[in-house]
Amino acid sequence: MSDQQIAAIEQHAARFQQDFQRVRREVQKAVVGHKAVVDGVLIALFANGHALLEGVPGLGKTLLVRSLSQALSLDFSRIQFTPDLMPADVTGTTIVVERDGARDFQFRKGPVFTQILLADEINRATPKTQSSLLEAMQERSVTVGGVTHVLDKPFLVMATQNPIEQEGTYPLPEAQLDRFFFKLEVGYSSREELSEILNRTTAGESPAIERVLDANTILSHQKLVRYVRIAPHVQDYAVRLVLATHPQGPFATPMTNKYLRFGASPRAAQTLALGAKVMALLGGRAQVTTDDIQTCALPALRHRVLVNFEGEAEGIHPDSIISNVLETLPADARVPA
Repeated sequence: MSDQQIAAIEQHAARFQQDFQRVRREVQKAVVGHKAVVDGVLIALFANGHALLEGVPGLGKTLLVRSLSQALSLDFSRIQFTPDLMPADVTGTTIVVERDGARDFQFRKGPVFTQILLADEINRATPKTQSSLLEAMQERSVTVGGVTHVLDKPFLVMATQNPIEQEGTYPLPEAQLDRFFFKLEVGYSSREELSEILNRTTAGESPAIERVLDANTILSHQKLVRYVRIAPHVQDYAVRLVLATHPQGPFATPMTNKYLRFGASPRAAQTLALGAKVMALLGGRAQVTTDDIQTCALPALRHRVLVNFEGEAEGIHPDSIISNVLETLPADARVPA
């Protein structure tokens, strides 16, 4: 990459930073705290990925996604996932329409035909209905009755789910989990944050969220992210991080071998690279660092590894294993010949 290209990316990075901060400010008018979660959702947005938010009910997951939709000039749909929801309720269905005495088949679009889709409490629906989003999330299209319908761009799925230990939930299929760019865990608010929530929600005033970005600007920023450079040794670090989650693999740690059933897929490496590129732009840089990779590791990997029976019995969380990999894997090593 030439000095001129680097300068051009760094110049555009300033606009990217401004737009990122503008959206963050609008979302934070309604959402108190949860800065890491808000930033994670925005990183997924600008990397053209989907985000999964997990936490117990009442922590503001739905409010966060709805506030984001209000800050963007994009079409928005919400699906409340329930056990009786059917795939056709998500994708749409073909109906028979009578015109001038003749019958014709007509496709009626479902709520997935939007730009921001809030899949609320996604793990309360059956796996069959959950899987109806697979094609939309990966291919940005929907096929019904043998006809493929292309979705508008950008298309983002922002899903919320309750912890799988709760009653009435179905674990998401691994294939669908893998299609989420980040999994973000929403925790409880602090004492100060709870006090601020009460001030904002019990005083009779509602925050006015302004629309600050449109589709073209978002697509432009998503394109800019792809131009950020990642040096071979930094890319190799992302690759080795993924390989270190593979039990019995060449970079596996003792903790990986003991507690993981299987490791992360190639999508995890893609997520690490793209998420790190967004982080580089936020730092005003045209090149990714290993610190950028490390920042994205937990949300990129935690839902792409599966803890084995021994790990579950001992209460081992995927974050503990990933943190151990980050602590023990050297950032400047090379793949052995």
